[in-house]
Formats: sequence, structure tokens, C-alpha cells
Amino acid sequence: MAARSEVLARVEARIGHVFSRSDLLDEALTHASFSTNVRPDNQRLEFLGDRVLGLVIAEALLVQDPGAAEGVLAPRLNALVRKETCAEVAVDLDLGAAIVMGRSEMLSGGRRKQAILGDAMESVIAAVYLDAGLDVARAFILRAWAGRVETAEARAADAKSALQEWAQGRGQEPPDYREIARSGPPHAPIFTIEVRLASGESAVAQARSKRAAQQSAAAQLLKSLETGDE
Repeated sequence: MAARSEVLARVEARIGHVFSRSDLLDEALTHASFSTNVRPDNQRLEFLGDRVLGLVIAEALLVQDPGAAEGVLAPRLNALVRKETCAEVAVDLDLGAAIVMGRSEMLSGGRRKQAILGDAMESVIAAVYLDAGLDVARAFILRAWAGRVETAEARAADAKSALQEWAQGRGQEPPDYREIARSGPPHAPIFTIEVRLASGESAVAQARSKRAAQQSAAAQLLKSLETGDE
């Protein structure tokens, strides 16, 4: 078995950053099932990485589409920072092979679990940020998400379908979308839409069209559901 330093060096090569503090990368790739009093897991880093990722992707979306309204940008952002997308990027970088976890978690296929891979991806982002600052973290994220930002609109458009698949996969009725408010002038109304599942989970979003508000609400609820599944 390769030494831990060799494993981390291979990760550094794939992400394009050599750490001054290798302990940060090691922590980012340590699952809670393996942590000890002297070996922290990656949960705190995941918390920070989620925020850094959101900032960088939001900025990239503004640059990509300067004229897009908030109601259009929000579902795109949610689609790009979802745990599912983070897990996709983690697979691209083969992070699963470098995650240390408890034996039972490993035997149950932990290296392939979406939640574990997504958390590791966000944790690595935080580790890069703490090791080298925002500019380096931004460059890393934009490399890792290359191609995905350009297809953000299509990913966001799939939010309603993805939420319906989530519900059907658990034996639930399709999500219910309801207009709960409308504001603004008649020529430029702002719609407030609530989406609710039969199991009670819900989310609310606003946009200048019902369709955009529905997509945004669906994307927000998906992200909340993924967090709850961790």
C-alpha cells in the first residue's frame, strides 16, 4: 500500500496545487468514520468549502451572463453547487481513492457514495483556500468545474425533473408547485412559488416568470434534501 504522503502527492498533481500545509489536504480527505481526537475529520472544512464554492460559482455566472436576472441565476447556481455536481467533480479527480474512512464505511462502498465524495470535494476546496488564498482557490474551482459553468442553464432546467425523480424513487406523489404571491407592476411581475413534497419538505423561490421560480424552488429543495441525506 502506498504511503499516505504518496497518495496526497497524487491528489496534488490532479488538482494542480502543491500544499504548503499537507495536513490540510489530509484533513479534507478524512471521513468522520475514521477521525480520532488527534485526527480531525473533514466536516468543518466541508462547511467552509461550500461557501467558497458558492462565491466563486456565483461570480463566474455573473461574468458569463451579465444580463441575467437573479431569478435566472439562482437555479443555475444551485445546480452547480449541488452535492451531486460536487461528487461528479470528485470522481473526475479520483478523490475517492484518497479518502480515508472506517472499515465498515469502506466495505459498504463509501468511496463511491455521493454524499462522501461531495463533502470531500468541498473540503478540498476549503483546504486550497486556507493554504493559498481565494485567488488560487478560484482558479482551482474554475478548472475543476470547466465546462459545467457553460452548461449551467441546462443543468438548472433539469431541477424539476430531478426533484420529481427523487420523489418517485421514494414512492411519493410528484412535487406540488403553488404560486403563493405575486408582486411588482403588471408588466414585470415577480412570482413567489412554493414547492412541497408529500413528505412535508418544501422550498420557496422568486423569479420574474413562474417557470424560473419553479426551477429555482426545485433546485433549492434538492440541495436541502441532499444535505439532509448526509
